Amino acid sequence: MRFRDRAEAGRLLLDRLQDIDTKNAVVIALPRGGLPVGAVVAEGLGVPLDVILVRKVGAPMQPELAVAAVTDGEDMQLTVNEDIKAELGLSDEEIEELARRQLPEIERRREAYYEGRKPTPLAGRTVIVVDDGVATGATVNSALRLIRKQKPARLILALPVAPADAVAKLQQHADEVICLSTPVPFYAVGAHYADFGQVEDEEVIRTLRRNSEIRDK
Repeated sequence: MRFRDRAEAGRLLLDRLQDIDTKNAVVIALPRGGLPVGAVVAEGLGVPLDVILVRKVGAPMQPELAVAAVTDGEDMQLTVNEDIKAELGLSDEEIEELARRQLPEIERRREAYYEGRKPTPLAGRTVIVVDDGVATGATVNSALRLIRKQKPARLILALPVAPADAVAKLQQHADEVICLSTPVPFYAVGAHYADFGQVEDEEVIRTLRRNSEIRDK
């Protein structure tokens, strides 16, 4: 399956989520690429849209290779890709130092995206986590673990595309995983989209504002 763009991926995911009880549901997207996908899902279900701030930790000299992912909730939370860690011979201390370099960007995004508001409370809610796809799954794994700490009633992960082994691992951290395509062989996420353009901060902010305005009407 190859998606025309992120909006089409969102529409196809929405079709698979029609049976979800939306009474107390919320869509949480991973910025930035997950926002256009999550926005379609949230608008179609008529539920709030918010983001979770997670950053990939790139390997030294190979920044696109995710050796870990980091969040900065009440304390820094690190999810390590043990296979890549072992392959590169990295120590825990080296990975932690790489992770700490991502914290200023997480804080910058917090100020830009939330615009002074508090993140949406997730306790007791049906939380649908959406991204535009995963490769190793480290970033989404970190997001799921952080959300689980907030005690949602149900945690659903919805993805357009991912390798089957990553989906299997992520099923350990969500109550349900919906993935539209698990191609073999799996290439980079962007290879499964005709249009995989960069999502800028302005689009993230605009999308979150639009969802808020729709719900306030």
